[in-house]
Amino acid sequence: MVKNTLSKWSDVDTLKGAAKRYPQWTICVVLILVVAFYWGVWASNRYVSHAHVVISMPQISTAQGNFSSEDSSMSREMAASLLLRDYIQSADMLSYLEKNTDIREHFSQHGDMFSRLWDKDAPTEKLLKYYKGIVAAEPDEYSGVMHVDVQAYTPEEAHMLASAILAQGQRHMNEMAQRVAQQQVKFLEKQSEILEEQYQQAQQASLKFQNEHNLPEPTQTLQNFGSIVGQLQSQLASLKARRASLSAFQSAQSAEMMSVNNQIRATQRQIDNEQQKLASSSGKPLNSVAAEFQVLQLQTQFALQAYSGVLTALQNARVAAVNQTVQVSYLQQPTLPQYSEVPARLYNVVVFSIVVLFITLIVNMLVLIIRDHKD
Repeated sequence: MVKNTLSKWSDVDTLKGAAKRYPQWTICVVLILVVAFYWGVWASNRYVSHAHVVISMPQISTAQGNFSSEDSSMSREMAASLLLRDYIQSADMLSYLEKNTDIREHFSQHGDMFSRLWDKDAPTEKLLKYYKGIVAAEPDEYSGVMHVDVQAYTPEEAHMLASAILAQGQRHMNEMAQRVAQQQVKFLEKQSEILEEQYQQAQQASLKFQNEHNLPEPTQTLQNFGSIVGQLQSQLASLKARRASLSAFQSAQSAEMMSVNNQIRATQRQIDNEQQKLASSSGKPLNSVAAEFQVLQLQTQFALQAYSGVLTALQNARVAAVNQTVQVSYLQQPTLPQYSEVPARLYNVVVFSIVVLFITLIVNMLVLIIRDHKD
């Protein structure tokens, strides 16, 4: 009896001595035991709801550029996935969840003292930091699938939060895309109204100018007058040539010579009359009127081209508005967890033990080196 008691006390003394002699190992063992107790016994179970979604953006295809449109569609869908990921982990999403779910109450009333939300009325910044620790969203750039994982202390809460997050994420993406597209459409509609009015004004100015000068087509009229005068001048030249040939063997009083002279005088009068007609009723030369009309025509054509261009852009913008629709398709609906996946108790204990043992070995080596130098 006495021997057993002495042996026990001697064991205790030995342990105390070892602890004093090797404090680093004592701290190591104590830390491992404390952490093992926390992860193995104390830490609260957390359930994870998993969802796999694909972001798709329907696109009205064209007959040209099929390959480039496919590449463009893939890049747009990946960009939409990244935007959705950022929104899921944003303060706006957290604000939505605060208004529509019991996220604060749940995480402040459940869980152990190290994993729970300590303050139910914590500032948004602290709650957002905590929120990012329980919600993960990562798109796969190769498959295009986004993996969304949401943790909670009950299976029902995890499933409810995951469903709410994805539903709100789709609504937000559609609202954002449609808002940008509609703003562009409204701008182009307003521009089309302005350019339509400008085209009508230019057209009315051209018609008014034609009516004022009583010329349906000043440019064509000028060309017609020019053609007539040219023909008359050609006839006049022929008649003068005939008169010159007749004067060689006939007198000026001959009947044929007098007939040619009369024809020459008549042709000259007609030329003079046609040239006088080249002045409009307002007294302006017809060529000046035609030049002014050409300016009006150019203004009308420019207004028509601008109006036609904005109508084309408006149609493209409407098509783009359809293409901006974001659809979140579920490859896997948010799951209702059957068992807790977090924390990974054994993994955490093993990893912590390996790290602490490694650090302790380094500290022990340093202590031995220092002692050797002292000796």
